[in-house]
Amino acid sequence: ISIREHAWGTKLDPPLISALVERWRLVTHTFHLPCSECTITLKDISLQLGLPVDGEVITGPMASVDWSATCEQLIGKVPNKFKGIRIEMGWLEDNF
Repeated sequence: ISIREHAWGTKLDPPLISALVERWRLVTHTFHLPCSECTITLKDISLQLGLPVDGEVITGPMASVDWSATCEQLIGKVPNKFKGIRIEMGWLEDNF
């Protein structure tokens, strides 16, 4: 199992994630496994990560955004720096 639930949140299993990345085929958007091919669905993400998939859709460009306020609203914390409009993965790992 790649994701284990704990009282304090979710813990990822890096070796399993690496194994899946090695088997991912970009052309078909599937994992090539010894038994067959498989893909990840939106329902899989919802179940495994506990993310709602039935709310309002976020699409399109965001012209003028206060990224600090957006982060505070969505994830409850504000990173100390952004890479353009991206948050560093190290910061996410350290804080979540």
